[in-house]
Amino acid sequence: MEPANQLKGIIFDLDGTLGNTLPVVFAAFQRALEKFSSRQYTNEEIAAYFGASEEGIIQQIVRSQWQDCLQSYLYEYEKAHAICDRPFPGIEAALNLCKQQNIALAVVTGKGLYSTAISLRCMGLVDCFDIVETGSADGAIKPLSIRNVLTRWNISPQYVAYVGDAPYDMQAAKEVGVMPLGAAWAETASFELLDEMSPVATFRSVENFIDWIRSYCER
Repeated sequence: MEPANQLKGIIFDLDGTLGNTLPVVFAAFQRALEKFSSRQYTNEEIAAYFGASEEGIIQQIVRSQWQDCLQSYLYEYEKAHAICDRPFPGIEAALNLCKQQNIALAVVTGKGLYSTAISLRCMGLVDCFDIVETGSADGAIKPLSIRNVLTRWNISPQYVAYVGDAPYDMQAAKEVGVMPLGAAWAETASFELLDEMSPVATFRSVENFIDWIRSYCER
């Protein structure tokens, strides 16, 4: 029988978890939407649409010209990524530690396919993950995406953790039965809101997260 506390896989959210990409998202949306909707959107207005991928958000706002607006968004997104050309300090060390411990790595994000590819490339993380599951234009699908990863890995949920910076990430992890881990190291994350979701642990820094991986693997 396998030990109940064996950690076989960690799945990561992207925005605000692997890198400080939310400012990139807001900047790209604001520039693209202003061109096609003739008004400026605040960060809060844009965030209210989160759940759907960028394709879905733009379809809701722009409608008839959404394909052109999406292309503009992706152009602006890649350009704005100059402010985020590396992951959060310590993330690469955390990923390397997981590989040393034979822990499988994946990404489950609500972002669209193309913006996810841009972010992983700009931050130098393209080759770090076995599986990358992206979002849907129709709305939030993280529980389904997490299940897809588990199926492809052929690993039971109790041996896998999901790391995210939003309460919905903790909810999605619990729904599937993987361990929810709160990433509160970004300025855009709230330790209190994450901790209210009763995750297995909430981390104020990537270093705390690395210490948790080490201690978990040493049990």
